[in-house]
Amino acid sequence: MKIALIGASGFVGSAIQQEALARGHQVSAIVSRPERISAAANLAVLAANAYDADSIAAAVAGHDVVISAFNPGWDKADIRQLFLQGHAAIVAGVKAAGVARFIEVGGAGSLYVAPGLQLIDTPHFPAEYKEGAEGARQALLQLQDEQQLDWAFVSPPALLAPGERSGQYRLGGDQLLMAGDAPAGISVADLAVAIVDEAETPQHHRRRFTAASV
Repeated sequence: MKIALIGASGFVGSAIQQEALARGHQVSAIVSRPERISAAANLAVLAANAYDADSIAAAVAGHDVVISAFNPGWDKADIRQLFLQGHAAIVAGVKAAGVARFIEVGGAGSLYVAPGLQLIDTPHFPAEYKEGAEGARQALLQLQDEQQLDWAFVSPPALLAPGERSGQYRLGGDQLLMAGDAPAGISVADLAVAIVDEAETPQHHRRRFTAASV
């Protein structure tokens, strides 16, 4: 496949890039700073502005699927606004380019822990992640009204960390996955496996999914 990967230099994006290349796909790493991406076989590095729809459209045109692992950066005070600004530009650019399949990586905050209660609204949700999580939650709400794209939204589990690739995971929908009485986790390598699997064999059409370790 020809995969356009937005945010390929980030924590999740770099894992997706590695997984997709390992499977022999042609990957276009779409980033704001191309010097952060090392050369590799089947990898094209494209500079684009995630906040500009025309820039995104030019970069993603001709691909089979667009995967967005865009994140403005957790150090940004206005991360919520920037996340939504980037989300809107990326969606508009993908539509303008005529690429039907779009997979967006969001956050765990909008996963439900009880009927009517999302993780972000619980008392112990970390304050330092709340603005970014709110941006991702609002992006999902906007995506749920999107009828032109064949989209999927990926929410990691509560615990996402570096780790080995096992190649195994379990899927969920809108509810936070648990490991017994504790929130479940996954390595970023295995989250990438789940995302590339979804790109290769779509199972989620205009809906959100989550994945966690087996």
